[in-house]
Amino acid sequence: DLRIASTEARMGLPEVTLGILPGAGGTQRLPRLIGPARAKQLMLFGDLIDATTAEKWGIVNKLSNPNELMDEARKWALVLLERPPISLAHIKNAINVAMDTDLDTGINYEQRASTIVAMSEDRQEGYRAFVEKRKPSFKGK
Repeated sequence: DLRIASTEARMGLPEVTLGILPGAGGTQRLPRLIGPARAKQLMLFGDLIDATTAEKWGIVNKLSNPNELMDEARKWALVLLERPPISLAHIKNAINVAMDTDLDTGINYEQRASTIVAMSEDRQEGYRAFVEKRKPSFKGK
C-alpha cells in the first residue's frame, strides 16, 4: 500500500535474465502502478533501477536515509494509528475496487462505503473533536 525505500536501494524484475517471467502478479500489478511502457522496460531488459528513479516512477512513495528508514516507517505507522480504522479500511478498499472496475461501479462502491463510515461512532467522534477543537480518539466503531 505504502512504500518507503532506502536512498541506497536498487530494485527491478530481473526474471527475464533467468529465462522466466515475473510471477506472483508482477506482470499484472506493476503496469497498473507505473504504466505499461515503464513496466515493459523493467521486465523486458531485467535491469535494476535506483531508488530515485523508483520514487520518480511511483514505485515508492518516499525515500529515506538508510539509517533513518525504520524511524520514517514508524512515523507513518504512528500517524495511521491515530486515524479512524473504519475510514482507513474503506478508503483502501475503495481504491482497490477503483483499480479493478469501471468508474460507475467504483463510484457506487464509494457511495456505499461512505454511508457505512458516516454511520460510525468514529465519524461522530471526529466531528465532536473538530467542534471542541481537540484531537479525536477513534475506537474503530
